[in-house]
Amino acid sequence: MRRVTRNFVLGILLVVALLLALGALPSYLKSGDPYYLTATPVAENRTAIDSADLAPDRYPYTTGALANASANETGQSDPYWKGPIGIKGAFTHSPFDERDALTQRNTSAVDGDTVYVRQNNTVYRLDITQQP
Repeated sequence: MRRVTRNFVLGILLVVALLLALGALPSYLKSGDPYYLTATPVAENRTAIDSADLAPDRYPYTTGALANASANETGQSDPYWKGPIGIKGAFTHSPFDERDALTQRNTSAVDGDTVYVRQNNTVYRLDITQQP
């Protein structure tokens, strides 16, 4: 193999390794206050998104909060740290992304920053909070 070809291949491998690291690294950054997606049961019967339509791999914060909630108790997702500069949001999935996706899914189930989801005939109010 010629020297130029070898250097080119090594350069390509280095770029690929850096891009992989850039994609994995932000999820490990834990600085600042954590954000949680909370699911609080509400007594009112209102328009809500059916939780059966939410895939756990696409909505991990939402399904985590609903799994930890009951008809009488608030549930919360795993924490999400926004990161020091805000770059992390471009490379990782966040509860803010899920709230935006749910808002686009059914606008009548949204009230400001709150999204309503129905699971097992119970309506839950989904909010993003910083308190555990």
